[in-house]
Amino acid sequence: MIRKSQTWLGCLLALSTGAAFAAPPPQAPQPAPAPASSVATPAKAASIANAASDDVPSLEQIQTFTRAFEMIKQAYVDPVSDTQLMQSAIRGMLSGLDPHSEFLDKGELRNLNEDTSGAYSGLGIEVAEVNHQLVIVAPLDGGPAKRAGVLPGDVIEAVDGVAVQPDAIDAAMKRLRGPIGSKISLTILHPDADKPVTIPLVRQRIHVASVTTRVLEPGYAYIRISEFQEDTANELTDAIDKLQKKDGPLRGAVLDLRSNPGGLVTSAVGVADDFLDSGLIVSTRGRLSQSDLKFSATPGDLLDGAPMVVLVDNGTASAAEIVTGALKDHHRALIVGRRTFGKGSVQTILPVGDGDAVKLTTARYYTPDGTSIQVAGITPDIVLGNLTVQVDRNPSLGDDEHESDLPNHLPGSKATTASETGELAIKDYALSEALHVLKGLALTRSTGAPAPTASVH
Repeated sequence: MIRKSQTWLGCLLALSTGAAFAAPPPQAPQPAPAPASSVATPAKAASIANAASDDVPSLEQIQTFTRAFEMIKQAYVDPVSDTQLMQSAIRGMLSGLDPHSEFLDKGELRNLNEDTSGAYSGLGIEVAEVNHQLVIVAPLDGGPAKRAGVLPGDVIEAVDGVAVQPDAIDAAMKRLRGPIGSKISLTILHPDADKPVTIPLVRQRIHVASVTTRVLEPGYAYIRISEFQEDTANELTDAIDKLQKKDGPLRGAVLDLRSNPGGLVTSAVGVADDFLDSGLIVSTRGRLSQSDLKFSATPGDLLDGAPMVVLVDNGTASAAEIVTGALKDHHRALIVGRRTFGKGSVQTILPVGDGDAVKLTTARYYTPDGTSIQVAGITPDIVLGNLTVQVDRNPSLGDDEHESDLPNHLPGSKATTASETGELAIKDYALSEALHVLKGLALTRSTGAPAPTASVH
């Protein structure tokens, strides 16, 4: 036993001094796609490991670990391999830090890279551990979960009838993935609901179009970004260019970031830059100098200063909050909706060898005015409740009768839009309100009057 303990002692000391980050000589950065601020180069990984080498665990702490390791090996009800135990130990270390730091084996790292490419197999949901619960940050557009009525803030209480245990959140997350066409059931507790509901789903190939656009009314565009992928900023540029070539210069645009779980920080910076001429977009600060970064806008605004409204809710997170914060702090857009999720931390992918990696929180990010949105989120300029509009079809009231309702009426020369008839409010109340605000901003701009600054609650 002593001989084996000494062997494990040597391994653990090697880990603590950075041998696990063995790397070739420093080279030019070669970032790979991942939903984090950066993917560490070998040189950066070694630098981070060396920075941690000054604080070596005591002999007593290492002996406690090795005793627990041997007890599990000898007495656990089923045989457990050394590899499984060591990976579990690393997972435990990371999960005890924050909800976003985690160990990634080869398969999980591949899934992570697939997510940012916009095509993967799954349910179309972004999840996170919140208060020891598995919570849906956002259902993604086009996915089976959103079609089934899954909402931001839903708590997954069970997967295929197996309860989600607070100390096994990672295992529950893994069960969400599976082959295309395979069935799964989620027991979901909706926000403000008394009882959970079981929702059957079928996994599918998720093709997430990160940018979609349409015209709400002549001169007013709707821009939806569902998540920040590798090509989101380029897709946005192309989409707006097509709109303006077809319909002329825009008088304003609604940018919809509701239920946007985030993605690549570099893409978020690119999107914010598309609407800003200059100024700081976001800064990051961490313990190491490599984590202290600043991203600034370059000249050029796709809308040439036309007013903007950004729609947000409690599913607007991470990279989506970077864009929201930048446009708000620079007074480039009015923010409308509900308080955002509040994920203001930056994760870096660090290779640990054999194709595995750790996703480690290495910094916090700050909006241009120096505010950290971690936990607090971003409060909209105009706060809306989670409301819906229903049509009152009581025929005795007659308050909504018009010439167009009379039989054999003469046709008019101008067609009415969805917003004029109230259809938009029925379909999407928040978007309808955002359009009203946007038209007011456009009117203010055309008359040269000062823009309103008061918030409505």
